[in-house]
Amino acid sequence: MPDWRSRLAVSYVDEDGNSVDVTPIDAFSPSFSLNAEALHSIEQTHIGVVYTPQAITFSMTVRAIGDAAAKLTSLAMQGKRFDITLQETDDGADWSFDSIVLSDCIITSANPSPAAISGAPAATFSGMSLASTIDPKTGENQVIP
Repeated sequence: MPDWRSRLAVSYVDEDGNSVDVTPIDAFSPSFSLNAEALHSIEQTHIGVVYTPQAITFSMTVRAIGDAAAKLTSLAMQGKRFDITLQETDDGADWSFDSIVLSDCIITSANPSPAAISGAPAATFSGMSLASTIDPKTGENQVIP
């Protein structure tokens, strides 16, 4: 049974090639859309398949503590591409993947929360990735596209 002392770390590579950790982070949710649709005709159904382009999107929520929200806002406003790396830390063996890398990411929207009397405000950043590399614990690495 895993002891769950490990965690997933989220970081990005800035324009100078330096790895920058995004911390503290409340949530990170990548989404891979690998669509296929059955092709039909008047004479027959399911005569083939039409593949639509793959889409990789993400959403991450960070608290306005430290400079993570400011760094991500700056990347969004400048329209700069960056990489996001999710990787297991603390020598854990609990997660299904060794790493997931989203390459050439662009932030498409930023949604800061209102300031409240208690607790730090948060900002949710949504975006897309043009490529991805997935390194599972078992099996072969996968690259999109």
